[in-house]
Amino acid sequence: MRNAILLLLLLLFAVAAPAQTPTEKVVTFMLHTPGLPDTAKVYITGNAPELGNWNPAKIEMERSGDDTWEKEIVLRDPMLLEYKYTLGSWEQEATDSTGSPLPNFTVKVESSLQVKNQVTHWRNGSKGKAPVTGGVTGELAYHAEVGKDTAIPARDLVVWLPPNYGQDRKKRYPVLYMHDGQNLFDPNTSSFGVDWRLDETADSLIRAGEMEPIIIVGINNTEDRMQEYTPGEKGTAYMAYVVNTVKPFIDSTYRTRPGAKYTATGGSSAGGTMAFMLAWEHPDVFSKAICMSPAFKIQQIDYVDDVQAYKGRKKPLYFYIDNGGVELEEQLQPGIDEMLQTLKQKGYREGKEYTWVKEENAKHFESAWGKRMPQALKLLFQAK
Repeated sequence: MRNAILLLLLLLFAVAAPAQTPTEKVVTFMLHTPGLPDTAKVYITGNAPELGNWNPAKIEMERSGDDTWEKEIVLRDPMLLEYKYTLGSWEQEATDSTGSPLPNFTVKVESSLQVKNQVTHWRNGSKGKAPVTGGVTGELAYHAEVGKDTAIPARDLVVWLPPNYGQDRKKRYPVLYMHDGQNLFDPNTSSFGVDWRLDETADSLIRAGEMEPIIIVGINNTEDRMQEYTPGEKGTAYMAYVVNTVKPFIDSTYRTRPGAKYTATGGSSAGGTMAFMLAWEHPDVFSKAICMSPAFKIQQIDYVDDVQAYKGRKKPLYFYIDNGGVELEEQLQPGIDEMLQTLKQKGYREGKEYTWVKEENAKHFESAWGKRMPQALKLLFQAK
């Protein structure tokens, strides 16, 4: 009888006990950077909302001693953090002794910890700015503040025109709409001082007859990049902006082939997620998407469930999907695996309606995506 009562109490306790919440992980960043004045404002930015989602002037650190600044953040889930330090803009980011931007710092967070870094050189805006090698190949056109009356902030567009665009006035071209436009063509505008070299790549492939000539539209990002490029209210608003504002503007300004058959979209990381979303939700506008290192299902992002929930006919789409194998790329892989399996379940065939590429030694960075672009471009825009 006594044992029965004890068992009953244990069962009642188990039912009444509240669900255990995930353990919070406190990460304290300590930066030693000699030579800055005591009044200097130092910022940390990286790949998590707690680090400002790569906004270079959102997360300010606190001066904690001589030449030392600190910032404490709290994470709920384990993750690989990638981050940089700035003095308030990408024109004032941390550099090495030659003036080149430092690569991303990384730390794998599985429990609370302290992270110590040192920076001894900074870019200093236009004065003493680090030299950036490389330039622009071909003709770029710039359009400022496109879409001022839309639900999301207006932004700049940069348009790359193929060789001989100005000579053959009757020829019309397919269009590739790319996200994170600042990072595609010019290292001087790129967030990290390294661009995709998409202009050089497309120019070389077109002149060699390895892909058909196309127009490439770079849509610049904003400080709301993560929210605009992933599922949610702002993601839906961004898709509407691209479909209803950007595309009509480009079609009316340039000699395009406006049909879905000739229209593609592309991006990397969250931009790769948005490329997939745009094609999936607007197959009447886009028929192809380049999804490099896409965040399909990680942390609060989950677009796999949206695709799994679709019960209609197979959409006439082609996807190029790839990923690296180092650091953050490892965390993205499970979500990519789930999306690939879901596509198979929906009747999409590898090699026919989608291509999957794994680059084991590649990191989550502009230069890595740029190296994989030739294959993607040749698949999406096959030479006639």
